[in-house]
Amino acid sequence: MMKHCGSRIADCGAMIPNSAFRIPNLGNARGFTLIEVIVLIVMAGILLPAIVVPFATGVKKSGKPEMATTAMYLGHQKMEELMKFNYGNAALNPTALTPYANSDIPTYQWQWEIMYVDNNFSNADLVTDRGYKRILVRLKDPENDTYEIYSMVTRFP
Repeated sequence: MMKHCGSRIADCGAMIPNSAFRIPNLGNARGFTLIEVIVLIVMAGILLPAIVVPFATGVKKSGKPEMATTAMYLGHQKMEELMKFNYGNAALNPTALTPYANSDIPTYQWQWEIMYVDNNFSNADLVTDRGYKRILVRLKDPENDTYEIYSMVTRFP
């Protein structure tokens, strides 16, 4: 005869008649069922790629700030090289945009131009001297992104 402790046999840890299997009294013990574990694995399989792919892309692109900093450094270096001259120096004679050439770091290329401009810094040309020269230095990084730096030189004190 079975002892009745509650609504289920497992509630009291009774023996199943004519069986060697014991149903233990688990009381307040908690755990996951097989279905819950399978659902968790399926959800992880769906969500993990959605998290990992953007992270991997971010890591891949993490070198971009360094490239931009290097390009700007080289641009400022070239600009300083040109800006050390006075307005009338032959090194600042108007020059059309030069072809790209390797900079001091071979994977970066630069070009520059020197143009006359008016007092509104517009109407650029190579002929009409209006007292202002605009210097443009343009750089390309290894990924072919371009960066531009402008500066002005004047003959006025």
